[in-house]
Order: sequence, then structure tokens, then C-alpha cells
Amino acid sequence: MNILVTGGAGFIGRWVVKRLTEDNHNIWILDNLANSSIDNIKDLQFNYPNITFIEGSIMDTNLLETLFINKFDICYHLAASINVQDSIDDPKTTFENDVIGTFNVLQQCKINNTKFVYMSTCMVYSKALNIEGISESHPTCPASPYAAAKLAGENLALSYYYAYGLPTTVLRPFNTYGPYQKQNSEGGVISIFIDKKLMNKPLAIYGDGKQTRDFLYVTDCADFVVEAGYSEKTNGKIVNAGSGVDISITELAKTIAGETGTIKYVTHIHPQSEIQKLLCDSRYSKKILGWSPKVSLVEGISKTEEFLRTQL
Repeated sequence: MNILVTGGAGFIGRWVVKRLTEDNHNIWILDNLANSSIDNIKDLQFNYPNITFIEGSIMDTNLLETLFINKFDICYHLAASINVQDSIDDPKTTFENDVIGTFNVLQQCKINNTKFVYMSTCMVYSKALNIEGISESHPTCPASPYAAAKLAGENLALSYYYAYGLPTTVLRPFNTYGPYQKQNSEGGVISIFIDKKLMNKPLAIYGDGKQTRDFLYVTDCADFVVEAGYSEKTNGKIVNAGSGVDISITELAKTIAGETGTIKYVTHIHPQSEIQKLLCDSRYSKKILGWSPKVSLVEGISKTEEFLRTQL
């Protein structure tokens, strides 16, 4: 197939592209490199000649129109402003990228009858209320402009399914981590913690550390994203992906730091947007896709640390 991946040079996008190359598709990556790096895909470009990279923005409607001449079968839309604090400080940029940018891509998908797979986030949910976790019907609570913009993008995507019959799918993966994730404040907590450990610095926990997260290793996430795009069963649907197990940030820090590491607690930078308990109920994704994660948290942390050691 001919496949477009917006944000394909980003952390998750890179792994989605890798999985697609293994399935021998022709892949176009559109990325403005604002929150990603060409280094993330250099090995893929070297090994797979069927990748075309375009540096550009989903805000550029002329570029999108030209790009869609390639008649894509599927568009995996991962391009977005993803940082919660940035969305609080500058909601306009997040709104423009995550809502108007999504609209721009959707319009081209409609014109060209391209399946649209929208990467949303577990951040749209309110906290888990029971031991079974958060299912797709769980209440949403946009506690940041980022979450609100993602919800708006979801509704746009689904409206194109109902209004125009365009095959669209909304994905809500939980806290994804692994190699190529940033280790600065915009990265994931696991990568940040491992980076601090490798530099013999304290692992800083925002707030009291009792908040929990459901962590999903990035190759499992990429498999989920790709398979959701392949399947007709996901059309017009919202689908979760997670491990089904949550861990407190304090326990996570202890696991990564080991006996020799140190942990400190610091003032939360955006407590109003903190979701206290994130636990995924991903039974639906297993039912319609046959998908379930393969990599345990302990194994995933080990793989991520091994990768980060090579970056020192």
C-alpha cells in the first residue's frame, strides 16, 4: 500500500514507520521536526528504500494537496503538539496544530478516500474509578488545552465517518515509552528517570508520587497503531491500548533507581492537569484486533536503559 505517516520522525511515529517497512509498504513521512528528529529515522531510510521523507507542516494546505497526489491507502496521523505544559502556556499553538492541522489532513483524506487513523491520548480521560480500568466508554475530562485539542480532533475524525462515510479510527494509547523517546521535560517519565540514573542524578518526582500510570512499550504501541489501520473493524471506532497494569510513580522511580539511586520530590508544574490514576481496560482492542502487549514493564525498562546507554 501507499501510506502516509504524519509525525513519522517522532518517537512513536518512528516505530510505526519501522513496522510498516517490515510489511513492505511504500511510506511517506511528513514531519516539521519541531518535536522530532531526522536522526530517529536515519537507520530506516538507509535500510528501506521505500521511505520518502518530506520536511513540512500539516498547516501547509498546498503541501498536503500536492502530497496526496500519491493516493494513499492509509494516513496515520501522529503529527501534533504533545506537551501538556506548553499547551497551558500557549494554548493557541496547540489548538492550531492539533485541531486545524488535523482538519487539514482530514480534508485531503476525504477528497482522496484515504483511511484516517488518528493518534489521540489517554490524557482525554478522567481518572480510573475501578479495578477494571478505563474503557472506551469511560468519562472524558480535558484537564489541559492539549487534552481538549485531542478530543476536538477525535470528534472531527468521527464526524467524517458519520457525515461522509470516510473510514476513520481514533486510538487512545496509554503511557508509551521506549527507545528514541526524549529525556527532557517533554519526554516520558521512564526515559527521564533512566537518563537521571545514568548521570548519577536524583530522580525527581512531581507531587507526592502516588499518581499511577499504565505503561506501554513502544513496539507494542506501534503494532497496535498499525493493526488498527489495517482493520476495517476499527472504522468509526475509538480504541484503547495499554498493559492493564498500573504502577505509582514512586514505585516506578524505586524500580529504576535501584538500591543505589536517589529520589526527590518536587513541586508539581501542572497539578491541575494531573490524572491521579491511569489504568487501561484494553479488552476491546483484544476483541476486535486480537492485540495484546508482549513486552513487560521490567523488560521494557531494561531495553530502554540499554538503548540510552548507547547514546551516552
